[in-house]
Amino acid sequence: MDDPKPPLRARLRAHRRAHVAALGPVGCLTAERALADVLSPILSGASCIASHAARGSELDPRWIGAARPLLAYPRVAGETLDFRLCHFDTLRPGHRGIAEPADDAPLASPDIVLVPLLGAAPDGTRLGQGGGFYDRALAAMRRDRSIIAIGVAWDVQLLPALPRDPWDERLDWIATPTHLVNCASNR
Repeated sequence: MDDPKPPLRARLRAHRRAHVAALGPVGCLTAERALADVLSPILSGASCIASHAARGSELDPRWIGAARPLLAYPRVAGETLDFRLCHFDTLRPGHRGIAEPADDAPLASPDIVLVPLLGAAPDGTRLGQGGGFYDRALAAMRRDRSIIAIGVAWDVQLLPALPRDPWDERLDWIATPTHLVNCASNR
């Protein structure tokens, strides 16, 4: 049977690019700031939050760092990710040109991880870029401790259902600029 994920990824990337183009720069900035407000109740009690640097048409979670300038950011470590504390403006191009912390930045153990995605379903199924980095990192962290994985998405990235493989880690929440989805309540 053919894997349905690659063509779905291509469609979702195109759909996301079109959505962002239609919003324009001012609309995107407004949505990014709204995302920070939507996430505020969940993030307020966190001791360490892992975020990421958005690429291309991804929803940028940068405004979350306005209240917490020192966040943990992912760095490719072999086949998975580790998370390191740093300021957003110190990120530099790393694996595949993705902005990441320097290798001498302090290691972190986040209790909340903001996860980029191409698509997400209400049950927490996430479709990522296809490298499995976040799935492996989330699985490893969940073996050691309790964490909350929050998918960061434009509203148009929410789908009723997505294909899921056994190794795909589910999200606990999905945050968009307009609302939060409690994935556990949809399983």
